[in-house]
Amino acid sequence: MTKGYVYNLNADDANFNVARYIKEKSKHFEVAIDSDAAAAFKEGKIKDIREALKSDEIFLDCKKGLRPSEKELVDAFGTSDRLQIAEIIIKKGLIQYSDKYRDGQREQKKRKVMELVRINCIDAQTGHPLPLQRIENAFAEAKIAIKEGKSAEEQLQDVIKDLRAVLPIKMDMKNYDIVIPQKFASKSQGMLKQYGATKQENWKADGSFVCKIEIPAGLAEEFFDKVNAYTHGEAQITEIR
Repeated sequence: MTKGYVYNLNADDANFNVARYIKEKSKHFEVAIDSDAAAAFKEGKIKDIREALKSDEIFLDCKKGLRPSEKELVDAFGTSDRLQIAEIIIKKGLIQYSDKYRDGQREQKKRKVMELVRINCIDAQTGHPLPLQRIENAFAEAKIAIKEGKSAEEQLQDVIKDLRAVLPIKMDMKNYDIVIPQKFASKSQGMLKQYGATKQENWKADGSFVCKIEIPAGLAEEFFDKVNAYTHGEAQITEIR
């Protein structure tokens, strides 16, 4: 389902995102966009240009509400069809994000880094998983700065290094031998693989499924709870030390 247009875009609202295209003589043409949808359209994941637009208007300056004349559009794009022009602007232009959007993306990446810390790390003193609230408090105390130019995965090691100044933390992996009873075995493999890499998979004569699995240490308690709930406590889980 496509989105409706905003015909009267509020020129005083600085919190919309813009795709900007510069034609000859440094003349700007802009469209107001949904940033995620515009990026997806640019990558070919969305086919209908209308899904990426907040307005069907073409602007010289979105925030000031300045619109080009029909002649300016035809001279620049060879057409006055707004959807065709919007497609050119999004595909060939640059997407400019609002401060609100950037703040939201930065917070989203921060939360993803925190989750990666929770999954991959444990308390170096107790060996226990780190609650998310404790990680969040440590982020604030250590004044962790999330880098926009790096993915959450790419900056995980640097973040852990900085967190060690305020939090006893280490990365660790856990290895387990797993035996799943026959009545739960057929559907268990997909569930196990959600947590880590399985190896030495085999089926015993009684129909039970056995394997070894390596998982991030921070997921150990969650993994135990999941397997026990799935098998009603009948699975055998033995840590390999």
